[in-house]
Amino acid sequence: MAGSPRIALVTYDPGGEEHKDRDLPVLAGALREAGADAVAVPWDDPDADWAGFGLALIRSTWDYSWRAAEFTAWAGRCAKATRLVNPLDVVRWNADKRYLGQLARAGVPVVPTRYLAPGDPVELPADREYVVKPTSGAGARYAARHRAGEREAAVRQVERMHAEGFTAMVQPYLAAIDTDGERALQFFGGRLLHATVKGAVLAPGTPYDADKVAHPDVRPWEPTATELAVAERALAAVPGDPELLYARVDLVTGPDGEPVVMELELIEPNLFLYLHPDSVPRVVRAVLAAAG
Repeated sequence: MAGSPRIALVTYDPGGEEHKDRDLPVLAGALREAGADAVAVPWDDPDADWAGFGLALIRSTWDYSWRAAEFTAWAGRCAKATRLVNPLDVVRWNADKRYLGQLARAGVPVVPTRYLAPGDPVELPADREYVVKPTSGAGARYAARHRAGEREAAVRQVERMHAEGFTAMVQPYLAAIDTDGERALQFFGGRLLHATVKGAVLAPGTPYDADKVAHPDVRPWEPTATELAVAERALAAVPGDPELLYARVDLVTGPDGEPVVMELELIEPNLFLYLHPDSVPRVVRAVLAAAG
């Protein structure tokens, strides 16, 4: 259709396997019905002509975390060719989970986190259950939960990450995750879109390099006023006050019973539109507005 906005829904290449993004065909279809020329394009497609799109909307680039430097380099090229959302500065900032330290310094309640870069001594908690994971990761890849004082397996995990160039992060395991789960508040176009809750992802004794179910028992959730306030504080603390088309704030219950930020997903969060079909029209309107 002449004059239709051409939109790239940026994703990953499933390599002949079933695509894991259940929302992608739903969103693409809804955008087409609204008059847009929406196409799913892998971010690392060497033949993609990003300048041929009026908007590149990052959706499910779920393999990027193991190729973070390559991905951010692509984002830089893409942002020069067309409008990239979320913006390039946000992508660069959010690709490394050391942003949690910046949020904490801004007064946002976050899960306490220590970072172990390659070459740092491997200091691990001896008095509490804890989690080790990479600062560049998704879907609980390379993440593991260790019992108090459990050191040998955790050291091997950190050494493996360091050998591959990753910085490790160490966090206390918050026991309320096992009962309250993790809540994800989704924002689109600057407003709360919907929320979900999922069960605990990490079980004690599961090897860090084992496959995990990233979203066990995921279901709709009605966020509390306190959860919404914490999520909004986290978004307000993003450097540069950028215009975020989409965002997901993952919350867990801290030791004092109050919500704290576990992650702030500003690159490729799963929106769980299949659980919230009524949200699709709002997403479509916001995407079309961004496409101009």
